Amino acid sequence: MSPITRVLLADDHALVRRGVRLILDGEPDLTVVAEAGDGAEAIEKARAERPDLAILDIAMPRMTGLQAARELSRLQPDLRILILTMYDNEQFFFEALKAGASGYVLKSVADRDLLEACRAAMRGEPFLYPGAVTALIRDYLARARDGADLPAKAITDREEEILKLVAEGHSSREIADLLVISVKTVERHRANLLAKLGLKDRLALTRYAIRAGLIEP
Repeated sequence: MSPITRVLLADDHALVRRGVRLILDGEPDLTVVAEAGDGAEAIEKARAERPDLAILDIAMPRMTGLQAARELSRLQPDLRILILTMYDNEQFFFEALKAGASGYVLKSVADRDLLEACRAAMRGEPFLYPGAVTALIRDYLARARDGADLPAKAITDREEEILKLVAEGHSSREIADLLVISVKTVERHRANLLAKLGLKDRLALTRYAIRAGLIEP
């Protein structure tokens, strides 16, 4: 049986929280342990309850979901964060990624996407709705067209190969088999990548790989 993910839910509309709670609490592997009506309260509740996953609305009083996400990423680096919003807005989407969110879910399709997004976040994988994927590609192409520098190549070709395969979801054993090297060598390259790029986990490596154009978002 998979471990139960403890969820903090923050939205300034009690009705929205109730609806989202119904979706989550109906699942055996998800349970809402705390609710908050604004970003500041979300931080207090996260400190008290130490949830595994925070689902944050963007537009909240006192402190927005994006501000709360930035602070929570700093205070609790292991906490996974999802942004749940009515805004199909590229700027907010990019801000959410910068703030440390694992995914961006539109309220209009929460009944369809939210559970998948929660589970992806807990696996350390990004969750992007279709419009966000389009935005990422458009942003990437615009930067390439304008001659803007993509991240400087700080890694070797072999590390780049391994980064790409990690970001695509392959295990160390699968990567070792594909590249005909030992699992230990893969793990060493992986550790070097995290250290060189100043990243902490597979999700962060995936974000880097998308920005560097190694994988399609």
